Amino acid sequence: MPKRTVLRGARALVGSELDVTPEAIDLLLEDDRIRAIEPAGTQSGDEVIELPGRLLVPGLINGHFHSHEHFHKGRVENRPLELWMHHVRAGLSVELTPQQTYLRTMIGAIEALRSGTTLVVDDLLPGSRINRACLEAAFQAYADIGIRALVGPSLYNRRTVENFPFIEESFPATLLHDLRAQQIPPERELFELYGELARKRHPKRSRVAVVVSVSAPQRCSENFMRTCRRFADEHDLPVITHVQETRLQVVSGQLFYGSPMVEYLDRIGFLRPNTTLIHAVWLNPREIAALARTGATAQHNPWSNLTLGSGVQPVRELLEAGVNVSLGSDGTCSTITANMLTVVGTAAAVSKLRGDDYSRWLSAREALTAGTQGGAKALGFAGELGVLAPGAIADIVGYRLDSIAFAPLADPVRQLVYAERGAGIDFSMVGAEIVMRDAKLTRVDEKQLIAEIASEYAQLREKFDRAETTAAPLLAAMHQVYARSLAARIPPDTLPARMAPLNPGD
Repeated sequence: MPKRTVLRGARALVGSELDVTPEAIDLLLEDDRIRAIEPAGTQSGDEVIELPGRLLVPGLINGHFHSHEHFHKGRVENRPLELWMHHVRAGLSVELTPQQTYLRTMIGAIEALRSGTTLVVDDLLPGSRINRACLEAAFQAYADIGIRALVGPSLYNRRTVENFPFIEESFPATLLHDLRAQQIPPERELFELYGELARKRHPKRSRVAVVVSVSAPQRCSENFMRTCRRFADEHDLPVITHVQETRLQVVSGQLFYGSPMVEYLDRIGFLRPNTTLIHAVWLNPREIAALARTGATAQHNPWSNLTLGSGVQPVRELLEAGVNVSLGSDGTCSTITANMLTVVGTAAAVSKLRGDDYSRWLSAREALTAGTQGGAKALGFAGELGVLAPGAIADIVGYRLDSIAFAPLADPVRQLVYAERGAGIDFSMVGAEIVMRDAKLTRVDEKQLIAEIASEYAQLREKFDRAETTAAPLLAAMHQVYARSLAARIPPDTLPARMAPLNPGD
């Protein structure tokens, strides 16, 4: 017989419209699914959990972060992407033990649950070689804490320096030679790993599973991109890839492919449903139409794009075209936080910068929908995750309505999106299993983990400092690349993403 659990006495945001129940309800769960939403006191079960004064909300879906950045939190500020990224990819790599990797992964997992997230997509950079023990440690951390996770070891076959234009003019010859000689993971080893993960950790069968993470078009050859696409299709796996986050990447697309990158991806047949283009900030109308036609998702990372000065995604234009929009936090080296409530609130607020027509600004409900149902659709879980409705998986977060964010209570959705940042969360379920109760994580010793994280970082900090020092010549050369890109013109139909001219001198 299936286990029946009743969540009693809360109000909830139910259905695809996130309707606020006017009165307290019973949320009936059978095994890991929601079976009924009825007036309080009408349902019975093997266990009744009293939740008066709470607001039950579908768990947020963080469609993008990088656990390999968690030990870099707070180390860098005020750098554009193309300079900032080399603080993480410093020339002298810092090798971690499996236990250090486990603790590093827990940093993001704890913050995720503490900020209303029940699913994270971890785009994990494996480094120059794949360490199976460390990868398993990351999977184990997510399994131990109880969160839902899709982990994608990053796929690429071009060395980092080859990802940028103007390198011949900007890099000293000896540095360029050394960077072109750097090791990258062998393709055969990468796809052997992915084949094993697809068999053992498929997202339709496992709570901690795999996603195909294709790093970015400029980091992969065309043949490699096509191989990744075929692999994902053959194994029915969702795909994520970084695309056109910055103006420099628009310049790169013109020089590398003769067109912006989304148009290139459309030409080679890469755009499909369950395929997420992370960031997708700098777009033209043809690219938006291609996303709508192919069913691909544009993922908005507003907090990251603000901290890196990348720009603001044209969300309204995407939604009007029928494109699915999801949300992600990105890595904590640039963002400092993986708090998805911050991301959802920022998504709604930053849309107000895209013009004076306030009828086109993003509402709190639209932002919350992107952070729940939009994320579920992007990953192939439409109707199963990101919604409180009969038949959906019970990934549920409870917020205290007696907290200051909801006092006085006028509109629960707006107050959740703009005011709540996690302080009022005291209950969370993943697959109907309680992972937080009375504001305490149920499966791990959070206080002990944080103490261990602090201790390990104290031992690693000097190594990170040395690694960043080795990146100084690379950063100087990348500054030249960045400056040259600002002087390059981009197509005039690119939708403006920043408060600056599209082309210098216009």
